[in-house]
Amino acid sequence: MTDEQDIHEFALPDIGRLSGSLAQRVYEALRIAILAMDLPPGTPLRKQVICEQLGVSRSPVTEAITKLAGEGLVEVIPQSGSRVTKFSMSEIREGAFLREAIELAAVSKVAAERTEEQLAELTRNLRLQALYLEDHDEVGFYREDERMHELIFSFTGYPRLNALAATAWVQVNRARQLLLPMRGRANEAYEEHKQIVEAIRNHEPESARRAMQQHLSELVTRLEPLARDRPDLFD
Repeated sequence: MTDEQDIHEFALPDIGRLSGSLAQRVYEALRIAILAMDLPPGTPLRKQVICEQLGVSRSPVTEAITKLAGEGLVEVIPQSGSRVTKFSMSEIREGAFLREAIELAAVSKVAAERTEEQLAELTRNLRLQALYLEDHDEVGFYREDERMHELIFSFTGYPRLNALAATAWVQVNRARQLLLPMRGRANEAYEEHKQIVEAIRNHEPESARRAMQQHLSELVTRLEPLARDRPDLFD
């Protein structure tokens, strides 16, 4: 099978549904596909094939790939082209370490200072998570999972916090897709979320911090054996 056939197997998002400049939309389409594991680690990115799929010229594709390389999602190989970066457990551990440092401080602050309106938003988010679990919709559940963390960051009052955390978390978030089929993990994550929100409800910063630390550490713990079981996806 050739490299071009490899990427032809994966459909990219419709850039007509995205916003921004042409280069920004190409970047978003590729980034969405990479983070969703629609373009798995190691997939060659042939510019001509991407141009044909998205109906664009080479210039915005080159710009998009350069930007993705800066984020560590794409590896540019001299005289050979580019490919989706394989997972690195050292990068995943580092990203998780940085994210934990930011989010433990955030959840402690929110637990100490939250308003009734903020608590109501978190409670509604938990109800949505429960509904997705009832429907066995793990993709929807993890979307609300991500939304819960975004709410906690926003409630600190520091507008740049979520972007900083997302940058640290990007490789971990991509690798998390490997856990979606894991039986019972979504239900366990929901129970962990309930503990976090309960501590915020009770104005207990230290309990919220401990609950969040347990929640974040579970993810990396579950990824460790995957690095051994799926060496094709990891460096």
